[in-house]
Amino acid sequence: MDISALLTSAGINIGLCVVLLLLYSLLRKQPSNLSVYFGRRLAQERPKRIDSLCFHRFVPSPSWIVKAWETSEEEILSVGGLDAVVFIRILVFSLRVFSIAAFVCIFLVLPVNYYGQEMHHKEIPYESLEVFTIGNVKAGSKWLWAHCLALYIISCSACLLLYFEYKSIANMRLAHIKASAPNPSYFTVLVRSIPSSREESYSDAVEKFFSNYYLLTYLGHQMVYRSGTVQKLMEVAAAFVFFKTRYAAVVASQILQSSNPMLWVTDLAPEPHDVYWSNLCIPFKQLWIRKIATLIATIVFMFLFLIPVTFVQGLTQLDQLHHSFPFLRGLLKKKYMNQLVTGYLPSVILMLFLYTVPPTMMLFSAVEGCISRSGRKKSACRKVLYFMIWNVFFVNVLSGSVISQLNVISSPKDIPAQLARAVPTQASFFMTYIFTSGWASLSSEVMQPLALLWNLIRRLIFRKKDDLSDKPLSFPYHIEVPRVLVFGLLGFTFSILAPLMLPFLLAYFLLAFLVYRNQILNVYMPKYESGGQLWPTVHNTTIFSLVLMQIIALGVFGVKRSPVASGFTIPLVICTLLFTEYCRQRFHPIFKNNAAQMLIDMDREDEQSGKMEEIHRQLRSAYCQFSPSFHDSCKPDQSDNGESIQDPEDKKPGEDSNKVNEPLALHLHIESKEPVEK
Repeated sequence: MDISALLTSAGINIGLCVVLLLLYSLLRKQPSNLSVYFGRRLAQERPKRIDSLCFHRFVPSPSWIVKAWETSEEEILSVGGLDAVVFIRILVFSLRVFSIAAFVCIFLVLPVNYYGQEMHHKEIPYESLEVFTIGNVKAGSKWLWAHCLALYIISCSACLLLYFEYKSIANMRLAHIKASAPNPSYFTVLVRSIPSSREESYSDAVEKFFSNYYLLTYLGHQMVYRSGTVQKLMEVAAAFVFFKTRYAAVVASQILQSSNPMLWVTDLAPEPHDVYWSNLCIPFKQLWIRKIATLIATIVFMFLFLIPVTFVQGLTQLDQLHHSFPFLRGLLKKKYMNQLVTGYLPSVILMLFLYTVPPTMMLFSAVEGCISRSGRKKSACRKVLYFMIWNVFFVNVLSGSVISQLNVISSPKDIPAQLARAVPTQASFFMTYIFTSGWASLSSEVMQPLALLWNLIRRLIFRKKDDLSDKPLSFPYHIEVPRVLVFGLLGFTFSILAPLMLPFLLAYFLLAFLVYRNQILNVYMPKYESGGQLWPTVHNTTIFSLVLMQIIALGVFGVKRSPVASGFTIPLVICTLLFTEYCRQRFHPIFKNNAAQMLIDMDREDEQSGKMEEIHRQLRSAYCQFSPSFHDSCKPDQSDNGESIQDPEDKKPGEDSNKVNEPLALHLHIESKEPVEK
């Protein structure tokens, strides 16, 4: 691909972005679109209605850009929670590190690449993109020290920025836990795989077990139910067990409860709005089978995706197209068609296929058995991330060089050399990928085309005028976090190989910073809070990108026969791995477990201030599995065998409880159990 083809692709996407952003600035001012572009604000505050005769409603304005830019991090935290702040921090980190990379590589590396060989250069619009890559530097060149120096500057800057971000977000997480209102999940343990018995119900078994072994700290429990049109309300071998203190709940959640690890399995409960109720009904013994099955399904789906990726890569190679489709030769001889097919169409097709990935991975994560919505989204985020790294980067790189050979890696020791030869040749494809999957997707994100279409149908066909009829959306972290991290991977791996990519990448991160802040402020409403637990995934992925960049550089220096540059790169890889191990030891435990010191201090503060009794009372209704209307309709006056239903506390001594179908309200069984004085 030459510069003119790249500019054609860039021009199409820039024009599309500008049109959509101008259209958005008009549509967001129309009163009929409030539910589309101000869903969060409609749910929390009623915005002022815009006068239908106002002139400014029909004039595009950058006011939303100014508002998004001026919004402070404290406002983002109060509106979107810590998870939203962490996501914005990903973009800020990317802007900082790639600004440094762009400055170093544009002024130091790019001239070395362009003048790497003695040749007669064409005019810039007709130059091939390969003359701007490291592939244009002749073997044995002494100028490769510039690439090695840039590699050190980028790696050290990234590690330094990562350290400060990890430290800052870890402190924010600790402050969030300590300053937040008393969270029922800190006092609650989810117990699964409760042993079944013919002599007693699950509820009685839970009461007996925890009263016996946690006499001083056990507060009560609430059973989990399976709802259905056939089974109605049945008994499930799972329960929420409440404790008197946060520390007692954490201890109970982390120790082995029984000599049989498959019984009385405990985990710290998710917060009430985060519970994924349908998965609590899955028998615990099925979970390992489900995890294996979803892993196999994910791998199969990844390999099936090779078909569209291979087809897309075929479009980028003009010679291959002439050979496979002879009837297109006349059409492809036209310059504009050549530029459109090879420069724009491949990345568009790949982007359309990639739209099927997030919902598929979300389904796999649900089948896997996650007990929380945030856990399901976090699992889907990782699956989408691994999928995109493999299919967007590695498959495109390795199959793009020789389409007929999918197995290009003959042995592990050849990986750096294979990547060194293949990666620079794919710079043009990934530049156009940034345009289509980056710039265009951001303009589509701010436009919300599906929500806009549904709003139009709802108003014109169903004649509904109420803006509050639709619930606001939650932020799609499982879609946007992998996309941003993959762009970060491209930025690191191509920074010294093809520096021309960095300005386009910086434009994406800047636009993303504005668009996502606007969406968090106006559109998306958080339904739960994970406390920034996505950051360790972000950190590990960034370290992977750095190490991959260094390994590819090591291979390139070997191919270019520069032993000095290769020798200096090896210590850089080792130091990067040591750095990430230090961060794993220093910061990762904060995101995995809560500190006993902090929990005990919080318990003491609540006890001294007299808040603990109120917290215990609130636990009685915290985990409400069914809505009040559903509960009223499902609560019969009599049991299935015709006997009246009693509260267990009102039963006569010696009277048996219902062993099969136990009413929902009766198992919200919370008592204050004082220790027996000796």
